[in-house]
Amino acid sequence: MSLTSVAVLVIVFLLAAYAVVLYNALVRLKHGLSKAWANIDVLLKQRHEELPKLVETCKQYMQYEGSTLERVIAARSAVARAREQHDVGALGKAESGLRLGLGQLFALAENYPELKANDSFQHLQQRISGLENGIADRRELYNEAVNLNNVRIEQFPDVLLARLFAFQAGELLEFSDAEKADVDIKSLFG
Repeated sequence: MSLTSVAVLVIVFLLAAYAVVLYNALVRLKHGLSKAWANIDVLLKQRHEELPKLVETCKQYMQYEGSTLERVIAARSAVARAREQHDVGALGKAESGLRLGLGQLFALAENYPELKANDSFQHLQQRISGLENGIADRRELYNEAVNLNNVRIEQFPDVLLARLFAFQAGELLEFSDAEKADVDIKSLFG
C-alpha cells in the first residue's frame, strides 16, 4: 500500500469521524429541543387540569362575571388544541389569551371578599400562579434550546449534514404584546 493511499484513507477516516461527531451533536440538540418542549407540556397539562376547578369555585361567587369566566374557558380550550397539535405559534397566541383572561379573573376576584377568603380559591390561585411561573421559566429554556438548534443547523459545516438528514428549525414560543402589557384594572371595574 502506497503512502498516498494511506494518506487518503486517513483523511477519509478523519472526515467520516468528524461527520459522525457533527451528526451526534445535531441529534443531541434535536432531542434537547424535544425535552424542553416536553417540560412545558407537563406544566400546561397540570394547569389545564386546575383551571376547571378554579372556574367552578369562581362561579359560586362571581355571578355577574360570566363573560370573563367564558373567556378563560375558551382560552383553555385553545391552549389544549395548540398543545395537542404541537403548534407552537398557535400556542403562543392561545397562551396570551389565557394569561390575559386569568389576569382579569384574579383582578375581578378583588371585588368578591368571600371568594378571596375561600381556601379552595386561594389554593388554586397559588397553584396556577406557580404553574404560570414554571411555564415562563420552561419557556425561556425551550427558546434557548430552539436558538441553539437553529444556529447550529445553519452553521457551516453542520448545515451540510442538517440538510442531508432533514434536521428542522424549531419555532420560538412567543407571547403577544397584549399578554405582556399590564392589565388595566380600572377598565375591569368600570
